[in-house]
Amino acid sequence: MLKKITGILFVLAILGLIVFSINAFSGIDEGTVTDPAFSRKTRGDVFFDHEMHMGAAGVVDCSTCHHVYEDGKLLEFESSEGMSCSECHLGKDGDILPLIEAYHQQCRSCHIEEKAGPVTCAGCHKTP
Repeated sequence: MLKKITGILFVLAILGLIVFSINAFSGIDEGTVTDPAFSRKTRGDVFFDHEMHMGAAGVVDCSTCHHVYEDGKLLEFESSEGMSCSECHLGKDGDILPLIEAYHQQCRSCHIEEKAGPVTCAGCHKTP
């Protein structure tokens, strides 16, 4: 009986190791929201898992988040990938949403709409 239990525990340990390895080496893009304009932070970093957001939200077009506007109009299917958000959202132009407001509006409004994800300061920002 002890051999059987030991065998079952061994198999479970191997399965756990396999699941851990797949997760650890899957290439999931995990990190924090970064932008060169955030040189002086007033709150902690925001953790962001790009792959999880793409899969869970069912986002198929990068321009859903990486949008491009011209003359105040959204250019559908145009993407700002590879650009930092601050390249447009530094608030120099009166009609462009300032950077922090842009992040909060983009992230919070999606979390509220999808009824998923944090919407409070402490829910997103890690304690510094």
